[in-house]
Amino acid sequence: MRLAVRVTPKGGRDGVDGWALDPGGRPYLKVRVSAAPADGEANAALVAFLAKTLKRPKSALRIVSGETARLKLIEIDGLDEPAAYAVLGPPPLP
Repeated sequence: MRLAVRVTPKGGRDGVDGWALDPGGRPYLKVRVSAAPADGEANAALVAFLAKTLKRPKSALRIVSGETARLKLIEIDGLDEPAAYAVLGPPPLP
């Protein structure tokens, strides 16, 4: 599955802040990480946090797009939408 995530680096803690809709009505997950955005630390922290939260190995997650942007597209191997939404909650309807 692919998951749109908006990451907030240096957010003070690692955690999920819920769902939101972009201007086009597409849902994305808001996640904050305590790591700084320098040298890919925030990306590594995001992958590690999502892997732990979704009970998947880190190797099953990869950033497909948005490597240097706040809005990222994460691909998660071996996870379907119902299992993800059971952990993260359902996304809002557009």
